[in-house]
Amino acid sequence: MNTRFEVGFPGDSVENRFNKYLDNLDAKTLQQIKVKVDALADVPRPPGKSFRVLHPPVAVYGYVAQYRLRIGNHRILYDVDDANKRVVLLAIRRRSESTYE
Repeated sequence: MNTRFEVGFPGDSVENRFNKYLDNLDAKTLQQIKVKVDALADVPRPPGKSFRVLHPPVAVYGYVAQYRLRIGNHRILYDVDDANKRVVLLAIRRRSESTYE
């Protein structure tokens, strides 16, 4: 039996930044992001080209993002805590040269 992961944020300030970014997106993009984020609960490291392990990991707001999920022109940076069955969302960014800085 596959145990679902909890998908969440490391703290309120990160969640607020994430949600503020989402507020500026169109409904179609917002729905695509919601579907992909919800799917991380079942498969935190999905197969395919949209998922990538970050080498080196990226520092985000004092946390470390080990993984990236591509959704159109947007990137979700996150980490997975296997011991606690938790996916920790750290940032969402529009793809650019500074996405991984």
